[in-house]
Amino acid sequence: MSVFKLAWRNLLRNRRRTVSTLLTMIVGVIAMLLFGGYDHAVVYGLQTSFVRDGGHLQVQNKDFFEFGSGNPAAYGVRDYRRVMRVIADDPVLKPMLTVVTPTLYLDGIAGNYAAATSHTVMVFGSEVTGQNQLRQWDDYHFGDAHRRKPSALTGTAPDAAVIGMGVARVLQLCDALQLAHCPKPQPEPRSAAGPVLPADLAALAQNTPAPPSDQRIELLAATASGAPNIARLRIVKAQSQGVKALDDRYVGMHLAQAQRLVYGQGEPMVSAIVLQLHHTRQIAQASARLRQLFAGPLRDQPLAVYSYAELQPQYGQITGMFGSIFGFIALLIACVTLFTIGNTMNMVVLERTGEIGTLRAMGLRRGGIRRLFLCEGVLLGSVGSVLGVLAALLAAGLVNHAGLSWTPPGSVDPSPIAIILWGENGLMLGTILILTLTATLSSWWPARRAAALDIVDALRHA
Repeated sequence: MSVFKLAWRNLLRNRRRTVSTLLTMIVGVIAMLLFGGYDHAVVYGLQTSFVRDGGHLQVQNKDFFEFGSGNPAAYGVRDYRRVMRVIADDPVLKPMLTVVTPTLYLDGIAGNYAAATSHTVMVFGSEVTGQNQLRQWDDYHFGDAHRRKPSALTGTAPDAAVIGMGVARVLQLCDALQLAHCPKPQPEPRSAAGPVLPADLAALAQNTPAPPSDQRIELLAATASGAPNIARLRIVKAQSQGVKALDDRYVGMHLAQAQRLVYGQGEPMVSAIVLQLHHTRQIAQASARLRQLFAGPLRDQPLAVYSYAELQPQYGQITGMFGSIFGFIALLIACVTLFTIGNTMNMVVLERTGEIGTLRAMGLRRGGIRRLFLCEGVLLGSVGSVLGVLAALLAAGLVNHAGLSWTPPGSVDPSPIAIILWGENGLMLGTILILTLTATLSSWWPARRAAALDIVDALRHA
């Protein structure tokens, strides 16, 4: 008779204990896979958020990443339209690209001088069409791309701008923008010492025509040559940015307006060219091809390429944290499985001591006894893990169709609570393998002890 067939019959002899052991394993597998699927969903969701905001890759001046925050205008990409054409028309990159769009970062001082307030800000200049295309990326099929609202700058005038809720609060624009839950500071007596702006900057601001609206600010920035320049901006919307540090400094505007502010009548440049790919797995191939272009047709400029993970260090920190939690949970479940099956097999050895003596007396060697009990452990592990995987798939489907959502840290829009298991074959097969090996390992010591029994002593228990 087959060893596995005999082992299966032995497991069915005490169905209650076998079912109890299998249920313990099934619950453990469900817990491991549900958290593993949730971990994958968090990683994919976080990746989707970063890719929608800043693309998979960014082409920058090679020194911008290290020194650009001090003087963004000095480390721009020259002749960026030609660089974009070379990248977009490259026969290797073209099939991988979905969006190629420029962006400009700069620092400035935003002022609402009617209220005698000003605040340092970070300005993000971008092209609206490219930003709206970035927001549609949904490679992991979350199905929420259609709910992503287009940029608030869509269809607005060239002098339009979007600010963070914190900027609106500090610049006292809550009433003008009709913002709810926007606290106002206590009024302070104005100083009669003089104007808010120095005379030369006040004259510069007066030469810029103001829009007929109270929803306006003056933005002061240093040009590439170091001279001050001022732009009057009409605020079309105040949006929460999810992180207070960014919310208190964010100003979004049209790229052309930002370029005029920084470069005036000179050659306009950008801080980065944002590239979005069809699939994240194409990053390595696209990066390698871009470096070839930097050494070839684009060698006249000092360019470098960075991935979203390099530009956003928190991505690695968050994914590493979830990976550590998942590893700890997997270890706990493996320990529970180890001791549960070990205890079950020890009870089996005690109950079947006389049977073991009979088998030995009939000529079955010690190795045969070991194989019999090891096969029982393998069957428990494989059956329990397979049933657990099936139950986890069912539970994941129920959660995914429940319509639950949450707002991740640093995000404004709610994200669906999802458990990604279907298609994650590596996770499911790995779980089955780990649990089966754990069950086999937990059966080894009881099997060894059963094989070591003396025939005469074992027969006394009959």
